[in-house]
Amino acid sequence: MNRQAYNPNWAFHTALRARAARWQRQQLLDAAQLKAIEAAYPLEYYRPAWPLRVGLFLFAILGISMASGFIFLIGHELPIASGIISCAACFAMLELLIKDRRFYHCGADNALLYVGLAAAGSLILYIFGTYFWSGYYASFRVTDGHLLVPLTLILALLAAAVLRYADALVTATAFAALLLLVSITALQIPWGQALLPFLIMVTAAGGLFLYRRLARRVAGTPLADYYASCLLMLKVLALAVFYLGGNYLVVREGNAELHSLSVSEQVPFAPLFYLFTAGIPFLYITLGLRRADRPLLLLGLLTLAFSIFTLRHYRSLLPPEIAAVAAGALLTVLAGALLRALRPTRFGLTSLPDDEPRHFNLENLIQAQTAHAPDAPATGGFEFGGGQSGGGGATGQF
Repeated sequence: MNRQAYNPNWAFHTALRARAARWQRQQLLDAAQLKAIEAAYPLEYYRPAWPLRVGLFLFAILGISMASGFIFLIGHELPIASGIISCAACFAMLELLIKDRRFYHCGADNALLYVGLAAAGSLILYIFGTYFWSGYYASFRVTDGHLLVPLTLILALLAAAVLRYADALVTATAFAALLLLVSITALQIPWGQALLPFLIMVTAAGGLFLYRRLARRVAGTPLADYYASCLLMLKVLALAVFYLGGNYLVVREGNAELHSLSVSEQVPFAPLFYLFTAGIPFLYITLGLRRADRPLLLLGLLTLAFSIFTLRHYRSLLPPEIAAVAAGALLTVLAGALLRALRPTRFGLTSLPDDEPRHFNLENLIQAQTAHAPDAPATGGFEFGGGQSGGGGATGQF
């Protein structure tokens, strides 16, 4: 049994055809070459346009809800057995649609995956709540340690689903479950609440390390395209959580919520969180520009805006309307200046669209780079010549 439910070549063909279409818009390929690539790498799966995918998703959710309701109506006295049947039916139908109908993230298979995982997670929580947490329902809180074991099982289930089905939303859910698991664990120890922001940042850094390891492991294989959306989701979430874990506003207001304070108070290590709030956005922007990493650059700009909001939340210098007008005018002037300055490529950066025509042919460029002119014959020295041979299909000259 393959680890991947979908054929990895489907993702590879899709990504390759998208790159070829972009090259054709850049005038690196002509129409005939694009058709040849599309013929060599066909799309052998079913995936309609996104409006139809949304419709299939909603229709599948409705059908699954009706079928699950019918199952629980029949087996209401055996809720665990009904839950197992519903979960198994969702995954069985999902595998059948993928293998026989060649569905590939077309809406219906996504709905079956989400409902199946939700049913499995609910079943785990129900079992623990019925047989292990009896008496804790009335005073149950997320910060209690009762969720550690079932949450670990749910995280393992989500990780297995990501490995098999490569769904970005499931990846985000698994990362959120990991953060919740770390937070609950930290709140069970004496100094855990004070160290919680740092533990969140360490967890996010671990997510970035995992992203780099996985990206390097699948690089150059069809799995790189198969898990592309999952890796991108993991990278963006890890970067965002790393910043939010050190943001002064998030730490201060989160501390007030944990202590049930009506007004937030100054937190320990405040200067360090000031440094994180101000420095991380510039770190993201610098690395995004140096590595030509667009997600990192965009995230750096967003975190910079949130850092300015954090500063203004506690240190208001101007009235809101004046500050908004001044910031808008400044950003407009700065954007116009950068668009004009980067119209030609400078320092490896450009404001031109990625689909801007390049005015040369990719195939001709490759041939020019790989072809070599024959070397001129060397003069002098010993030279062969004049011999004859025949037979075996030879020309008779050597």
